[in-house]
Amino acid sequence: MTELRKAFHEELDGVRASVIRLGAMVTELIPRGTASLLDADIEATARILASDDEVDDLSLDIEDRCYVLLARQQPMASDLRSIMTAIRLTGELERSADLVMNIAKATRRLHGLTIDPKLRGLIARMSDQAQRLFMSAIDSYADANADLGAAIDDMDSRLDDLHAEFIRTIFAVYSSNGNGAGGDLPAAVQLALVGRYYERLGDHAVNVGEHTVFMVTALRAEHLGAERARLRALEQEASGVPPSADDDH
Repeated sequence: MTELRKAFHEELDGVRASVIRLGAMVTELIPRGTASLLDADIEATARILASDDEVDDLSLDIEDRCYVLLARQQPMASDLRSIMTAIRLTGELERSADLVMNIAKATRRLHGLTIDPKLRGLIARMSDQAQRLFMSAIDSYADANADLGAAIDDMDSRLDDLHAEFIRTIFAVYSSNGNGAGGDLPAAVQLALVGRYYERLGDHAVNVGEHTVFMVTALRAEHLGAERARLRALEQEASGVPPSADDDH
């Protein structure tokens, strides 16, 4: 291996390490944002919001280093996929950090409100599941584990179920409030947004897994879906069963 090639791979390893560090930062922020909300801790909220600058700084640094590698080295095949994946993951992780910032900001908007115990429990469970998803997603990237990356989508169904239960509980709690739902509408809306932030965190974790699958296998989720559709069509043709309308989607 030439010295130039060796230096390139050292720089690429450095980018990979920075992406993992960024992922760890986001993963660690999730329970902190949740604690600030459930504890109504305004000071903790301020500290979390201040940490967003560090996330943004590292995100920009990773992207800049990737662009330099693309411009100077003109990588091909797996090296190119590694750089493109680092850029995409950086965007996913930076937006995920923004979602945690939104959860923390809800501490201020809901300050003085006593959150129903059922809703508090569901918030804690959504937070735990979102953190698990990110830990698995970052592990899949760090280990270049395509199987784990592909499994994140199935794991996310648990968070989706919790989110749906959370929304149902909001309706149940605020529609049965003795003061009438109308007076509590702003609080209900804020809590619904909090649930949406956790649900979106799960979506970003799924994207991290899918990008990892692409990095390792050169296959996108869309490619795998298209292949499944092709195989279904072949099976239906062989069995003489006409394709259903759903097969076009």
